[in-house]
Amino acid sequence: MSTAESTSISLLRRLKSPQADMAWQRFVDLYGPLIFYWGRQRGLGPTDAADLLQDVLSDLVVRLRDFEYDANQRFRGWLRTIVVNRASNMRRRNELAPQTSQHTSLLLVIDGKEGEDDMLAEAQYRCHLAKQTLKLMKADFKDSTWQAGWMQIVEKRPAADVASELGLSVNAAYLAKSRLLARLRHELQGLVEWE
Repeated sequence: MSTAESTSISLLRRLKSPQADMAWQRFVDLYGPLIFYWGRQRGLGPTDAADLLQDVLSDLVVRLRDFEYDANQRFRGWLRTIVVNRASNMRRRNELAPQTSQHTSLLLVIDGKEGEDDMLAEAQYRCHLAKQTLKLMKADFKDSTWQAGWMQIVEKRPAADVASELGLSVNAAYLAKSRLLARLRHELQGLVEWE
């Protein structure tokens, strides 16, 4: 797969293809944990959040056929709106269903004050997406390059320590970090707003 074909914008385009199995797997790897997390944030228990994930992914199979990427709008916002609406519907259905003591423990009621933690949610979203993307990129780099970049980017370790541990020059460690960050920005183009 060429670098141009692996960008997130082209990932969204590849999801429309009849032979999109690999693209869907990549999408699920990137966004599945995030959709599950958003469901849990909306007060769903683990089982309901897993059901929500399946429900949203099934919905996206249809919706993404007609989806057109707009650089002026955030894909994450669009996706989160779908997840929040589905989670709210699921909670309403659960609240109307006869409740047992086991079921009651799954129905966590949340305050519903959206926006208070938007900055934290945005940071968590970026962090999650970056880590997932870095993991998916691992196969595209030499092991020492990926490890050096991961250790500096994710583990926040100094280049000198990384170089010493991996038997690299400090310059090679810096270059590895730079290469991974450049590729990461390319991969997330259009899905993450960089400041």
